[in-house]
Amino acid sequence: MKRTQRILFAAGMAGVFAGLGPRAPASAQEPPAEADWETARRALALSPVFDGHNDLVWAISLNEEAPRVVAAYDLRRETPGQTDIARLKDGMVGAQFWSVYVPASSVETGAAREQLEQIDIAKEMFETYPDVFQEAVTTEDVRRAIAAGSIASVMGIEGGHAIENSLGALRAYYRLGVRYMTLTHGANVDWADSSHTSPETMHDVLDVAEAPVIYSHSSARAVTDHPRNVPDDVLERIPANGGVVMVTFVQSFVSSAVDAYRGTSDTERPAEESRATLADVADHIEHVRRVAGVDHVGIGSDFDGMGPGPLGLEDVSTYPALFAELARRGWTEEDLRKLASENVLRAWQEAETVAKRLQAERPPSTATIEALDGEALKP
Repeated sequence: MKRTQRILFAAGMAGVFAGLGPRAPASAQEPPAEADWETARRALALSPVFDGHNDLVWAISLNEEAPRVVAAYDLRRETPGQTDIARLKDGMVGAQFWSVYVPASSVETGAAREQLEQIDIAKEMFETYPDVFQEAVTTEDVRRAIAAGSIASVMGIEGGHAIENSLGALRAYYRLGVRYMTLTHGANVDWADSSHTSPETMHDVLDVAEAPVIYSHSSARAVTDHPRNVPDDVLERIPANGGVVMVTFVQSFVSSAVDAYRGTSDTERPAEESRATLADVADHIEHVRRVAGVDHVGIGSDFDGMGPGPLGLEDVSTYPALFAELARRGWTEEDLRKLASENVLRAWQEAETVAKRLQAERPPSTATIEALDGEALKP
């Protein structure tokens, strides 16, 4: 995957991207005490949740009554999905990377066109609710929005197929306000391998990255052996890079039982449907902390893009319950603040600093894959 390395160097952009032992069943655990809830609320009052990935824009796109019509998906009322304004406030969300997702299959019909349409929906959402969503393109914007009581709203692209191998397209998305791009989604691109991304691609990125990277919605592979998750040999490298692994809530990514259940036929499945829990998510967060450190873990839920959430994490109102559970497990208020938003803001701010340095050192690249790889791409 050395092509990945050359493409990343050519881009000239420094940005953010994109073995626990057995535990007691959730039903046998003591619930968080009131003191744990107080610790969680204090932490989130000072450092509200900055979630790495929410697919609300895609949910608006798929609204059966009026696809792609922002006003028809009324966020001032309880929506059929997992996100609306009241529940965001209850969840103590202060900032959100809104995914502007397009499927990998869109390359067949024009990925860039579909990507622009998703960006258009996101921007219309911000404009429709200006008292709630404040678009942010810098860390200073995020802090200003949180201080004003708004939800800082940042766009993130899910999958490098959206740039159609064009660094110019990548820069154009940046000018439109996009502030991360995951390298792949459900399929390979010409310069990086999937699955969201492959461990080889993760290592390639860490080999060449000059700024912190984020894993916007990935959990720990040592806890749940799913190809989407981050293995320990990658987690061990994150501190040197300064990046952040933002743990997702997707049930099959956080529960081995759910993953196994979904991989069986109907006749092999247990009578009771398997379900992940809030405790499973907490286990992943603790593992990332154990291996990478408390300064390198965050939250990347994937609400409105993952189907039903784990028990206890059904929608965006439930973040405080997760933080209360971690407080029960011994996390301090300072630890929780780092997890909620301080880690990802620190990583992004460092990326901004590196970007300014690189922009002063070298001009934007106009290289192509053919020019970079030459004969290697020929059959």
